[in-house]
Amino acid sequence: MKKIITVFSIIIIANTSCNTGNTEENAGDKQRVDTTAPPPSNHTATTAKASIKGITDGYLHLKNALATDNSKDAATAGKEILTAMYNIDTVVMDAAQRKTYMAISDDLKENAEHIGANSGKIEHQREHFGMLSTDLYDLIKTFGTDKPLFKDYCPMAFDKKGAIWISEVKEIKNPYFGSEMSKCGEIKEELK
Repeated sequence: MKKIITVFSIIIIANTSCNTGNTEENAGDKQRVDTTAPPPSNHTATTAKASIKGITDGYLHLKNALATDNSKDAATAGKEILTAMYNIDTVVMDAAQRKTYMAISDDLKENAEHIGANSGKIEHQREHFGMLSTDLYDLIKTFGTDKPLFKDYCPMAFDKKGAIWISEVKEIKNPYFGSEMSKCGEIKEELK
């Protein structure tokens, strides 16, 4: 009986020692993991800029499609804008960015939906593109851009009321008139 108690005691002591060692070892591992993790950084603006990049890229695809009178590609680009909007993360935005985005997002979505749903109706797409361009300009002014963009203006658009668009190139390629008056317009502002 004495041998059984002694063996049992040794097992308990060994088990306790192993568990204590594991706890310390695990704590040491945890410490190592914590110190090898990258330090937290504040990249809210970068993440927010990246999140509107999809909207901007879809918009530029749309602008180029309208400038070449391609209603089908314009519809595809309208859908790209919608997809980018569904993927945007408003949590990473600062208060000013979130306020601007929330004020614009419903109109932006509605215009992108109309453009996406109206392949073959380029004049209707161009109407919505005009409104969408103003909204995108406001977003870029709030969020900034990771590449140079240009605010262009056509004085002849919409029965000479005029309209803006955003371009990634200095060359005027008018999305409101396409091949009919492709060079009508001028650069009004460089966006950085």
